[in-house]
Amino acid sequence: MAKCFSADFAGRPISLKADYMAGQADGSILATYGDTVVLVTAVSMKTGREGIDFFPLTVDYQEMTFAAGKIPGGFFKREGRPNEREILTSRIIDRSLRPLFPKGYTSETQLVATVLSVDSENDSDVTAMTAASAALAISDIPFKGPVAGVRIGRIEGQLVCNPPSALMEQSDLNIFMVGRKVPRDTDGAEFDVNLVMLEGDASEVSEDVVVDSINFGLESIRPVIELQDAMRQQIGKQKRTFEVKAADENLLARISELAERDLRDAYTTPRKQERNAKLDQIREKTLKKISPDDPALSAEAANLLEELERQILRNMILQEKRRIDGRSNTEIRPISSEVSILPRAHGSALFNRGETQALVALTLGTSSDEQRLDYINGEEMRSFMLHYNFPPFSVGEARPLRSPGRREIGHGNLARKALVPVLPSQETFPYTIRIVSQILSSNGSSSMASVCGGSLSLMDAGVPVKDSVAGIAMGLLKADDQVVILSDILGDEDHAGDMDFKVCGTKNGITAMQMDIKIDGINEDILRKALQQAKDGRIFIIERLRETISEPRKDISIYAPRITTIKVKPDKIRDVIGTGGKNIRQIISETGVNIDVEDDGTVTIASIDADAALKAVAMVRWLTEEAEIGKIYKGVVKKIVDFGAFVEILPGTEGLLHISQLAKERVNKVTDILSEGEEVMVKVLEIDKQGKIRLSRKEALGTHVQ
Repeated sequence: MAKCFSADFAGRPISLKADYMAGQADGSILATYGDTVVLVTAVSMKTGREGIDFFPLTVDYQEMTFAAGKIPGGFFKREGRPNEREILTSRIIDRSLRPLFPKGYTSETQLVATVLSVDSENDSDVTAMTAASAALAISDIPFKGPVAGVRIGRIEGQLVCNPPSALMEQSDLNIFMVGRKVPRDTDGAEFDVNLVMLEGDASEVSEDVVVDSINFGLESIRPVIELQDAMRQQIGKQKRTFEVKAADENLLARISELAERDLRDAYTTPRKQERNAKLDQIREKTLKKISPDDPALSAEAANLLEELERQILRNMILQEKRRIDGRSNTEIRPISSEVSILPRAHGSALFNRGETQALVALTLGTSSDEQRLDYINGEEMRSFMLHYNFPPFSVGEARPLRSPGRREIGHGNLARKALVPVLPSQETFPYTIRIVSQILSSNGSSSMASVCGGSLSLMDAGVPVKDSVAGIAMGLLKADDQVVILSDILGDEDHAGDMDFKVCGTKNGITAMQMDIKIDGINEDILRKALQQAKDGRIFIIERLRETISEPRKDISIYAPRITTIKVKPDKIRDVIGTGGKNIRQIISETGVNIDVEDDGTVTIASIDADAALKAVAMVRWLTEEAEIGKIYKGVVKKIVDFGAFVEILPGTEGLLHISQLAKERVNKVTDILSEGEEVMVKVLEIDKQGKIRLSRKEALGTHVQ
C-alpha cells in the first residue's frame, strides 16, 4: 500500500509517496512539489563487481515532454539524447550522492529520475534531488543520508528559498545547494545540516552574501531532511549487509617497506609527467615483488598502494607543511598569457598557469547564430556560448576522441556562467558570441583556466565587457582539528583532498562557484577563510591578466561581421521582407550581407564589408521610409487618370499628383506631360489624417532629391 509523507518546504507542501510506482526497484519515490512531479528509482545489484576500485554509480535525470503537455520535435517524435539541462542535473545529483556511499562498495547502482509533470513555480531539479535521497533512504542500499536540495535567490536584497522562475529573473544570485544530516549525538535527535555540494552564479556579489545564502539554504532544508528521517523509520528497509575486507596489515607493512621512501621522493618532483613516470615505476616494481602471479593479491596490493600514496601526500601537506611543487598554501602557480595568437579568429588567448594551458578562441556571429535550447519548461535563445574541450593529449594519454561528456559540459557551463555578468547587453553589442576553450595541457584547474582565457579572448575581440574575470580552484585537507586550505590546487592535491571549491569573479565580487565536499562538512569559519583566500588569489590572477590586456580593444576584428541595427515600425516589416521574401532576397543578392528581422521591428545587418553594410542599410531605409511633407522624391508614375496621376514615391507608398500640379502653365491632358512607368520629381504638399498624400510636380521642377 502506498504511503505518503509531506512537509512544508519554502511555504509550499512537498510530498513523497513510497510503494506507489516502480515496485520492483530497491527504492522508489514519487515526489510532488506543486504541479511538478518526479519519479526517482534506485536499484543496486546484490553483488559487487570484481576487480574494480571505484563505485559504479550511474545517475540519469530525464525530462519527458508530456510533463509540459508538449510533443517532441524532430522526425521520430520521441525523447532523444539528453539535453544540456538533463546532463547538468544528472551531474549535480551524482556529485552530491557519490561521496555518501560506503568506501569499497562496488555493486552496480543506478538512479533514474523521470520528470512526469512540471510547472513554472517549482524546480524539477530540487524535487529530483530530494526524491533521489528519499529513494535511497528507504531502500536496503547502504547510504549515509539523507540529503536535500534547495535553490536560493536574492531578490531586492532578500534571500528567497526556491523562488519561482519569474522571480529568479530579478535575482542577483542563483545557488543550488545540497545539505546532509549530521547527528550531534548518538540517538540523532539533534542534528546539523552540513553542506555537501554547491553550484551557482551571481552578479558580482560579496563573499559575505554567499556565506549568508549558504546558511539560509541549509536551514531551509531541515524540514525535508526530517521528513525523510520519518519515512526511513516507518517504512525503510533494513540495509543490506556489506562488509569491506579489512586491510591486510602484513601486506600493508610490506608495501610500506618497499615503496614508502621512493613514493615520498617521487612526490617532491614538481613536474607532473616526471612525477607520474616515477610513480608508475614504483608501482610496477612494488607489485612485481609482492604478487607476480596472483591477480587477486595484485589488485589488493594496488589498492593499498594507492591509499599509501594518498596518505603520504596528505601528511606532506598537513604535517610537513609542504606541497608537491614547493609552494606555500596561498601561492599561485606561475602565470603567463598571450592574446591575438590566432590571426583569423575574432579573438584569441593562450593562458598558462603552471602546467595547465588553455587555448581559447572567440567567434562573433549574428542573431541567426544563437543557440536554441528547447526544454520542457520553455525555450531559451542563447547568444553567448562557451564550449570546453579536454583532448586526451592534454594529460599525456592516447585514446579515441569522443563527443563531449558530462564533465566537459559541466566545466563549460561553469565557465560560461562566470563570464555572463560582465557581458554587454544585446542592445549595446548585438552579437552572438561563441568561446571555445581547448585544454592543451592539464594539471588541475583547467575549468578555471578556461574562465581566465575566456576573459582575455573577450577583450581581445573588442567585446565591451565590464571587467576582467578570473577563476581559482581551492582545496581543503582536514584531519581532526587540523585544517589546511590550499589555493590553486594541482590534480594530485584534488585527488588526495577533502574539498574542491572553484570560485570565479571580478575584483568586485563572485560571478560563479562550484563546491564538492568529500567529508561530513565544513563549518562557517572554514568556509569564510576559504572564500577570503580565494578572493586574494582571484585578485592576484586578475592583475596578471591585466598585464596582458587591461581593457577591451576599441574595435572588433577585420574578419568579424560588422553589425548595424536599425529599428523600423512593426507594420513595415512586410515591406522589408516583400512578397514571398522578394525584397530581402534582393538586398542579400546585391550586397552579400546577412539580415535578420525581429518581430519588434529590429533589423540586424551583418557584413565584413562596411560599404556593403551601408548599402544594405540604405535599401532597408528606402523600403521602410515614410513620406514627409515638403520633401522632394523621385517617383514612378503607376497610373494615369483624367484628373491626374498616381505616383509611387516610396515602396508601397503612392500619392496623387493632380493635373493642376503638373506644370506652372495650364495642362489640358495628363498624358501630354506624363506616361505610365515614367520617373518624375515630385514634392509632398500634404498628408491628411487618413494618410492620403497630395503631390506637386511644378514645385519640384528644377530640383534634386534631398
